[in-house]
Amino acid sequence: MTEKNEMIFGVRAVIEAIQAGKEIDKILIKKDIQSDLARDLFAILKQTSIPIQRVPVERIDRITRKNHQGVVAFISPVTYQHTEDLVPFLFEQGKNPLFIMLDGITDVRNFGAIARTCECAGVDAIIIPSKNSVSVNADAVKTSAGALLTLPVCREHNLTQTLRFLKNSGFKIVAATEKGDYDYTKADFSSPTCLIMGAEDKGVSYDNLALCDEWVKIPLFGSIESLNVSVAAGILIYKAIEQRGFSGTQE
Repeated sequence: MTEKNEMIFGVRAVIEAIQAGKEIDKILIKKDIQSDLARDLFAILKQTSIPIQRVPVERIDRITRKNHQGVVAFISPVTYQHTEDLVPFLFEQGKNPLFIMLDGITDVRNFGAIARTCECAGVDAIIIPSKNSVSVNADAVKTSAGALLTLPVCREHNLTQTLRFLKNSGFKIVAATEKGDYDYTKADFSSPTCLIMGAEDKGVSYDNLALCDEWVKIPLFGSIESLNVSVAAGILIYKAIEQRGFSGTQE
């Protein structure tokens, strides 16, 4: 898991970790950093999808008092995968894939809970964006009861491009949204499917909604306007595997 001792600090050390192919969850860089090495670091980061955060130096000081030079990188406990590599592999295995895409979800506890459900239900992968999103850290792994250590997680630079790839690969794209055209029980999840869950406050982004084949909703009969996203995901995932004969995602 990503604990405080599983991080790298110092500009040169972080550069070397990136060049060595270390799986990095995120990098914190102090706002006013200026040095030749820092410029080298930014040049290398432009070629990656590693999330970076520009923060006050005080925040980094709270993490470590060692000579961090204004840069701290957190090591990911998993190796992220790429959708374009995973899809042909699953098809070659004779699978009927079911993916869950998380669009703008930032709460690691919800992420962990969704991952736990995905693992239990035999979902083939979770797809997350590289920016403005949850990532696989120690809290998420703990909440997932370890599911994130076995379930493939694809971290993509552009979710819209990923959705286009999935559509071209024969996937049906289904969005869970309060704007849904009909009840989720009327949706067809039996073919290769990517189910998109959005953040509870913003929902699925418009660009991604525009690429969906179906918009579905879960009926609500109380006074609260929405379900917790992890609960909603669980309802839809198990509806999908029910349609697949409760045999996971395999045909």
